[in-house]
This record gives sequence, structure tokens and C-alpha cells, in this order.
Amino acid sequence: MTSRRGTVVRRLAVAASAVALTAAGLAPMTGTAAATTNRQPDFGPNVFVYDPSTPAAEIQAKFDQLFAQQEENEMGTNRYAVLFKPGQYDVNAKLGYYTTVAGLGRSPDDVDVHGAVRVIGQPDPGSAAGISALTNFWRSAENLSVTPTDWSNQWAVSQASPMRRVHIKGILWLEPGNGGYSSGGYIADSKIDGITINGSQQQWLTRDSVLGDAWTNGVWNQVFSGVTGAPQQGFPNPPYTTLATSPVTREKPYLYVDDAGRYRVFLPALRHNTSGTTWDAGQQQQGSSVSIDDFYIAKPGDSAAKINLALLLGKNLLLTPGVYHLDQPIHVLRKNTVILGLGMPSLAPDTGKSALEIADVDGVRVAGVLVDAGKKESKTLVKVGGPLSHRDHSANPISLQDVFFRIGGPWVGKAETSLEVNADDTLIDNIWAWRGDHGNGIGWTQNTADTGVVINGDDVTAYGLFVEHYQKYQTIWNGERGRTIFYQSEMPYDPPSQAAWTSPTGKGYASYKVGKKVKSHEAWGLGVYSYFNQGVDIRADRGIEAPQTPKVRFHDMITVFLDGSGGIERTINDAGTPVVGSYGTSTIVDYP
Repeated sequence: MTSRRGTVVRRLAVAASAVALTAAGLAPMTGTAAATTNRQPDFGPNVFVYDPSTPAAEIQAKFDQLFAQQEENEMGTNRYAVLFKPGQYDVNAKLGYYTTVAGLGRSPDDVDVHGAVRVIGQPDPGSAAGISALTNFWRSAENLSVTPTDWSNQWAVSQASPMRRVHIKGILWLEPGNGGYSSGGYIADSKIDGITINGSQQQWLTRDSVLGDAWTNGVWNQVFSGVTGAPQQGFPNPPYTTLATSPVTREKPYLYVDDAGRYRVFLPALRHNTSGTTWDAGQQQQGSSVSIDDFYIAKPGDSAAKINLALLLGKNLLLTPGVYHLDQPIHVLRKNTVILGLGMPSLAPDTGKSALEIADVDGVRVAGVLVDAGKKESKTLVKVGGPLSHRDHSANPISLQDVFFRIGGPWVGKAETSLEVNADDTLIDNIWAWRGDHGNGIGWTQNTADTGVVINGDDVTAYGLFVEHYQKYQTIWNGERGRTIFYQSEMPYDPPSQAAWTSPTGKGYASYKVGKKVKSHEAWGLGVYSYFNQGVDIRADRGIEAPQTPKVRFHDMITVFLDGSGGIERTINDAGTPVVGSYGTSTIVDYP
């Protein structure tokens, strides 16, 4: 039973929150109106929402316009999302940089694109084929089905270009064509009815999906975790690492429209020891649903203070496309907060502070966000939990999905560490931390960054760690009982001398370092590559460095000399063969 005084206090609190929201321009809704509205949310000018009544020519013209603008706009600031309400569409969508295409149904099959949602190769004089996908980054397809009207649906991508909750009703083709180069990607919770042509893809992670036909060939490191129809374990020849199930997963949140036309965000449930999709064969995906009215819909130009006020007052956060320049971190203090990006929005800390700091609380979900370091050096770009964090989050972990970091590229950027995870049980699902090797503000003394990812929390699980070009260790794992399923890393291209790139344990820095006090750790499918391009003989004593203890275990590792000078002497600790001076690979199936 509730006292009259308690009711009055709550009403005053609600009224105060409403006043604060209104003062900040957050436009609160209350009562029945908030629960039943089916209005079109204001997602800003760079989100395009279509329904089946929209003329196909209008939709095609928009895709053609966006592709013409974004095909080569690699370091630009424009961001876009194209959303389809349930129905069938006849469209050939080519995706350029910073473009997301997503369905708004509860199942991928609710939106059926007849034609293609594709990524094509780019001209590359350095490739024997004259075409490559090596820089096809920062774009995505989600929550729809594609019925190809050509012979396949081409998805020639590299890092930071996920395909999630997609049903390909035919052949999926992952390379740019004619053997052109391509350097790896990510698929989750998807179904491919026909053959998947891997082609020249150097590495790839497919997680919790269904392959209805063969997966063809592979170059160095192909990992399948919880994939029905996956090829059998074969590393290193063929280079397949196959895990029957994924130990712990929670799929990415997604926007959808319910039967009454109301916008909502679905929050998939935590699962253990899974395989296959969450939605195929008539399954009802487990989880919960949140009204769009429970989100503050942010626009570029919103201040960190305004966003933080909305979060403090109990809102979740939906970031519409664009670049968010921040003078202070976005602080997430409340459990179960959702931060969801539309159209690859960028968080850009301008004052040397973090972009995002998450308290040691249950169930925070961050998905679909880029983080761009600023000119003033940040110590950490994203911090999860604090240095004393050791709460048990196993029943409701914090998760980071499709979160991508850049040090340099769009502009000069500096940050000591990109991602620091202190909270136990955190789930990391498709991260690309990249110290830029091309673009704006690139150079050994310009876009400075020590380490991409530091894991201090216990029982952290990572699927799809892509960490590249940092100036010291790429990844440092200090927490106990950590698990990595798929790791891809290029060492920095540009050390000017061996003296400038020497660690406490020898020449160069290992890419993946497990802390010397760690007693238990396991990782599957790791690739570490060298391309020292300064014309100097640079050596790394090892690609992976870890304590030699029975419960620190590694499976299916490869080190590769790509080009340039110098190379990597050993694959892990003192095991493996040198890949130095010319193209070569060194593989180890199990260690120790």
C-alpha cells in the first residue's frame, strides 16, 4: 500500500524532471500519450524512412545519391541511415562510407529487398586485380532479408562493416572480384541460404548464424562460433577455427515498428552455449522491448551536458547520424541504460577527456558508435567501470557492440588508450580500434596512441577484436578467465627505428599481451601481421606474449609478413618460426 505522502513526493519528482527536461529542450511526454503514440520520431535530416507505398524510383534515387556522395568520402563527417518498414522493396542499394541500411521489422524476413544491399570494390592500383576492399570500412546492414536479382549479393568489406540479423536468400559474395584484396569482416545472427564465397578475405568472424550451403576457401584466419552449417575445424589448412557453440552472447539492440505503428527498441536476452540465429525457423526472439519515448533522441550539436541531463533523468540515448563534439564525457550511471547509434554517429572528445564513461552497473548496452580522438590527448576514450570494479554482472553484463575507435584519419587525434574495460563479465562484440595509417594527421609523432584495448575486468568475453597500428601493445589483457574468439591485428606500420619501438621484454611490442599475473585465459583464432614501411629493419620478438601456465591457452594462431622490412620472430612467446624479410606465415594450432 502506498502512503499519500509517498505519492505526492513521486509526483513532485516527476514534475521536477519534466521541468528540467523542458528547460533543456528534451520535450518529455507523460501518461497515456507517451505509451500509445505512433508518431514518426524526429530522427533528423540524415535518416530516411520508407514504407512499401514509397515509389521504388524514389528509393533508388536516394540510394544512388548517397552512394555518389559517400563512395569515396572515407574521412568525411556525413552520416546516413536508411530504414525500411515491413514490406517488399525493389532496390539495388550500394553502400558507401557511413551508411547503414536496416529493416524495422521484428524479424529480418519482415523486410524483403528484391535486388541487393551491396558493397562493391574500389579501384586499387596496388592490387594485381586493380580493385580491392581493403578500405571499405564504416557501413552496415541489419535486420532485413535480401533476395538477389543478380547472381549474388556482394558484400566486399573490411573492418567496421558488420552484417547483423540479415537473411540472404541466395549467394553471398564477400570479395571485390577477380581476386582483389579484402581484409576481413563480421557476420552475426544471420542466415545465408546459398553458397558464401569468401574469396580473398584474409580473415573473418561468423557468429551464431546459419550457413545453408558451403563456405568457400579462406586465406589465413576464418573463425566460426556457434554457426550451423559451418565448415569443419581445419586450421591451418584450411584455415578454419570452428566452435560448436558461443559461450555467452547477447545480440545487438535494434529499432523496430510494432503492429500499431509505434517505434520501439528490442533488447535481446542474454544466452549461453548458443548456435544458429535468434529468429530463424519461426523462433520468437527472447528479450524485452522499450518504447522510443524512453529515449532521448540526440542530434549533432547537442552538448554533453544536455545528453547527460537526459541520462540522469532516466532516458536511454539514441544518437542520430552525425558528429558529436564533446567538451566532457557522456556519463552512464544508471543500470540497463541503452546507447544506440543510427548511421555510424561519431563521438569526438575535444578537450582531452573521455568520450564515454560507464559506471560499474548492470546491463548497460552501447551499440553502433564511432569514437574519434581529438587533437588534445585523451588518457582513455571509453572507460567501462572503474579501477576497483569487481561487481558480479554475469546475469546482466555490460555490452559493447559495433563500437569503433579512430586515432587520426578525419583529423589529428591523440589518446593513450582507446578502450579500458574494468567491469567484470563485460561482453565485447565486434570492436575495431584503429590508429590511422592513412588520412589526415597521420605520423609517428602526430596521431599518438599507446594501446588499443586494455581489459582489467574478470570473466570478460570478446568476439571479434580488431586492434591495429598502436605504438605499444595493441591489446593488454589483465583480467582473469578472459576469452577471445577471433583476433585480428596489424602492428604499427611506421616505427622510425628499433630504439623507438622496444618493449620491456625485447624488440618491438607483442600485439596481444596477457598480463604476467593472469592464471586463466583462453583465445581462439588469432592473426598478427607486420608491414613496417619506413625502410628500416624493424623486428618484433613475438606476436603474442603470455604467461606459460596450463590454464592460459591459445588455439589457432598465425603470424604473417605482409610486406616492407623486418618482421616477427616468433608467433607466441618463443614458439613459431620467423616471418622476416619476405612474405611468409607461421602457424601454431595449440599453445602450450
